[in-house]
Amino acid sequence: MAMLRKLAALAGAAEAARRYARKNPEKTAQYADKAARFVDKQTKGKYHQQIDSVARKVRDAGGPPGRSDGRPGGY
Repeated sequence: MAMLRKLAALAGAAEAARRYARKNPEKTAQYADKAARFVDKQTKGKYHQQIDSVARKVRDAGGPPGRSDGRPGGY
């Protein structure tokens, strides 16, 4: 039962993060870039492509408000 509570809390936190990203796409992109640079530096560039890919997905996930599935509007 404790595992279910942890998963529910994690799901709630993830949804709150998605809402924040949609409301503040500029800040989200800035934080994603900063985190990507930090991780890339710590790994000495070994995972640069993967880190860049994740950072790009985070920036793109902000998208226009009104979509709950993360896809760009109009589809």
